Amino acid sequence: MKRRWWSTSNVDVGKLPELTSGTAFLPGLMLTAGAVADLVRGEMSLPWLGGAGLLAFVALYVTVAYRAFDPSRRANRIKLGLLAAQAAVTYPLALGYGGNWIQLFIPLALVCGAVLRGQHLVVALTVLGGSAGLISGERDHDPLAAMINGYGTFISGLVTAAILGLAATAAELRRTREELARSAVDRERLRFARDLHDLLGHSMSVIVVKAEAVRRLMERNPAQAAVQASDIETVGRQALTEIREAVSGYRESNLATELDRARSALSTAGVTQDVQLSGPPLDPETEAVLGWVLREAATNIIRHSNATQVEIVMVHSQQQVRLEITDNGTNRPSSRPAGTPDATPGNGLKGLAERLAEAGGSLVAQVGPQVGFQVIAELPKPM
Repeated sequence: MKRRWWSTSNVDVGKLPELTSGTAFLPGLMLTAGAVADLVRGEMSLPWLGGAGLLAFVALYVTVAYRAFDPSRRANRIKLGLLAAQAAVTYPLALGYGGNWIQLFIPLALVCGAVLRGQHLVVALTVLGGSAGLISGERDHDPLAAMINGYGTFISGLVTAAILGLAATAAELRRTREELARSAVDRERLRFARDLHDLLGHSMSVIVVKAEAVRRLMERNPAQAAVQASDIETVGRQALTEIREAVSGYRESNLATELDRARSALSTAGVTQDVQLSGPPLDPETEAVLGWVLREAATNIIRHSNATQVEIVMVHSQQQVRLEITDNGTNRPSSRPAGTPDATPGNGLKGLAERLAEAGGSLVAQVGPQVGFQVIAELPKPM
C-alpha cells in the first residue's frame, strides 16, 4: 500500500502528549496581531475585505491544527484541501497588503509542519519561505525584512515537524517499554507457574506414596511406619523451602540432589532403579535443567506409570549431553508405536520442553522401545 505522505506520523498521534495537540498551535495566532492592528487603525484599503480574509485565515488555521491531531478525524485528503485553502487565502492577503500581513506565512508554515512529512514538507516550506521573502522584498523594499520573513517561515515549519517527530518517537518508545514490561511480567508468571508445578507435583506425589506406605505398615510394622511418617514431614518442610526459593527466584536444581530424592521416592513406590551416569562433571546451568527433567520424570513414573523398574542413563558426546529415563510401566498410549512422540504432553512435560528450549536443547517424551514410557533430554555443552 502506498504511504500517504501527508500523514503526521506512523504512530497514533491521538496518544501523543498534550504538547503536540491542536491547542499547542493556538499561540501561533499571535503572529496575526500586526494584521489586526492594521485593521483597527484603518491604515489599509478595503478593510472589510482584509477583515474577512483574516477571519477565514484564522478559521482555516484552527481547523487544520486540530484535525492534524484528532484520531477520529483522519480524513487526510480533506485536511490537505484545508491546508491548500489556507494557502490560497494567505497569498492574496500578503500580496495585497504587505507589511505585517506577510507574517501570515509563518502560521501557515506551522500547520504545514504538522500535516506534511518528508520531501513534500521541504518543498512546501521552500516555496512558502521563498514567497514570503520575495513578497516582502517587493512590497517593502527591505532586504533584511525579506530575509527574516523568508527564513522565519521556513524554519518555523521545519522546527514544528522536528518536534512532532521527536514526540512521536517518544510515544512509540513509551509503548514499546510498556509492552516489554508486560512481556517480562508474563515470562515471570510462566516461570513461577512452571516452578510451582514441578516443585509441588513431585513433593505431593512423594507425600502420597509415603502416606500410603504409612497406612500399610501402621499395624504390622509401626516402627517402619514412623520412619515413613518422618519422611513425610521432611518432604513437606523441604517443599515449603523450595517454594520460598522459587518465589524469590533463587532456587537452582542440582542433579545429584534430585537423583537422591528420586531414588528415595521411587524406592518407596516399589520402583527399582538402574542408574548409569557417565562423563565429566556438568556446569551448573546444565545440571539445573537436567535436575528438573529427572524430578518431573520421577513424578510421572510414581503418579501415572504403574512401573516396577526405571532406567536412568546419561551419556556425553563432544557436542551435547543426553539424559534418558525409561520405565516399564503399563500406562502408555496403546495406539502409538514405540518411538512415537506423545502428541498430548502434560503441563509438566510442556514446561520441561520450554526449559530445554530456552537452554538450546530439546525434549522428547515418547513410548518406550519395548514397554513403558521414555523421556529423552538433550542439551548442548557450553563452549
